[in-house]
Amino acid sequence: MKKKQFWLGIVIGVLGVVLFSSKAVMVKIAYQYHVDAISILLLRMLFSFPFYIVIAYLYRNKSKTQKTTKDWLWLVFFGVVGYYLASYFDFVGLVYIKASLERIILFLYPTIVLILNKLFLKQRITTPQLIAIALTYLGIVIAFWDEVNVSGEGTIIGGVLILLSALTYASYLVGSGWLIPKFGVVQFTAYAMLVSCISVFAHYSITNQVNLFNFSFEVYVLGFLIAVFATVIPSFLVSASIKMISSSNYAIIAGVGPISTIILATIFLEERLTFIQLIGALVVISGIAFISLKKSPKL
Repeated sequence: MKKKQFWLGIVIGVLGVVLFSSKAVMVKIAYQYHVDAISILLLRMLFSFPFYIVIAYLYRNKSKTQKTTKDWLWLVFFGVVGYYLASYFDFVGLVYIKASLERIILFLYPTIVLILNKLFLKQRITTPQLIAIALTYLGIVIAFWDEVNVSGEGTIIGGVLILLSALTYASYLVGSGWLIPKFGVVQFTAYAMLVSCISVFAHYSITNQVNLFNFSFEVYVLGFLIAVFATVIPSFLVSASIKMISSSNYAIIAGVGPISTIILATIFLEERLTFIQLIGALVVISGIAFISLKKSPKL
């Protein structure tokens, strides 16, 4: 791996993480206008859908690699799990907990990636990675349980939902690591997101009775911003980063996520973490920093 490409992959990945982290803040703002989770998720996918249709069409013949029926089935599976279920669990979880805590819990997904890579791809977990895993989980426990004391048992429901979101998103990252070379970055991302969009459309049509045209103007603006700047653009940035530096390395540099969310939530939502929660966040970030310092690109 060339050093220049490695660092470019890190920069692209960090930008994707920061844009993705803005989603939680915008969703919390949307909730202030009395919109439910599946409706704002639907708006996110409705505004995203045309972009992915156009991109999928333009890149339909770019990949020359032979793909099997099994490859397509796996793509559909990861499209449902990675962006539909992960997003749904995340959006509903945000009803119960604040954006900054959501990002701290969601940040378990890098260590889940390492564990899944070990279980399914037989990748060895090194001692520094084990230390990082221990630190991140310790930090999550510290931050989460202090919020339970502050906000009550509803936090547990939200925390479990965000944890499920982390697990499903980690599964997507692991799967994308070996499917992207077969489909190509852009084609794989577009197809997986189209599967996710269709899944959300089906979910909404079956379960929701809310009139889509009765929301305030601000809700549609937020839905568009979430779609473009917290979905379409970062989804391609993340896929490109994974191709350049691997899913495990991407999971490690994603450590900027909690920091950027805490900053954005403080500015736009006036959220404040308790001192104990800040300690927990610092423990999580230190785990990622530790493993990042132990990583060096193969030249």
